[in-house]
Amino acid sequence: MAKYLLLKHYRGAPTPVNDVPMEKWTPEEISAHVQYMNDFAARLEQTGEFVDGQALAPEGTWVRYDGEGRPPVTDGPFAETKDLIAGWMVIDVDSYERAIELAGELSAAPGAGGKPIHEWLEVRPFLGSHCTITE
Repeated sequence: MAKYLLLKHYRGAPTPVNDVPMEKWTPEEISAHVQYMNDFAARLEQTGEFVDGQALAPEGTWVRYDGEGRPPVTDGPFAETKDLIAGWMVIDVDSYERAIELAGELSAAPGAGGKPIHEWLEVRPFLGSHCTITE
């Protein structure tokens, strides 16, 4: 088994097919999307492939150490992760091919109009996981 991070992006990835920002979705469309994600996770819990997953709030702050006795520095001239990362899911699967298969399925979560988003998901193996990437 190898662990993979399925990373959902707000931006920074290629444009999804159903490219309507979530803030323009109806409450019913948001509920359907969240239900799809919950059902997907529940199914993977039953197969033992789900580790964890969370949606992320839009708030966030960059922090770094600024030297002994000095307060941490916050924010800076960076691309804000809070603008880029919408959420994540960690899976533990038998193969890279299975991770790709599940990411493709997760990409079909409904969005505006109840149609699949076809969003791009970033699939990243955990460092030290044994995986063979064939591309």
